[in-house]
Amino acid sequence: MQTKIKHYCLIALGWFFIILAVIGALLPLLPTTPFLIIALACFAESSPRFHRMLLKNKWFGPPLAQWERSKTIRRKIKHRVMILIIATFSISIFILSGRANLQIMLVCFCLILLSFVWRLKESNQ
Repeated sequence: MQTKIKHYCLIALGWFFIILAVIGALLPLLPTTPFLIIALACFAESSPRFHRMLLKNKWFGPPLAQWERSKTIRRKIKHRVMILIIATFSISIFILSGRANLQIMLVCFCLILLSFVWRLKESNQ
């Protein structure tokens, strides 16, 4: 009984993190990649079908598969992610012109996200 509960909880958590990742793709304050990695780990323990679904996704499947294999990310993808973070935060900061407190908060979040991505190990590919 406990294993069934654990199984369903992990599936629910996996979907919860996928929803957060989708929201993160739309909002600059939430990072997408860590949520997808957590969802992948949840599905690896609970649902081979959902695990394969993530790994076979045409947009983020290959980077997730690489992460699962070697805990690395390609330099090209790392740079794209950093550019996307800077672009989305720049737009948000521009939209909030005149609201210095919010702009400073966004700059801080941006720097935190950039430092997280910068520290990810790169693959040799």
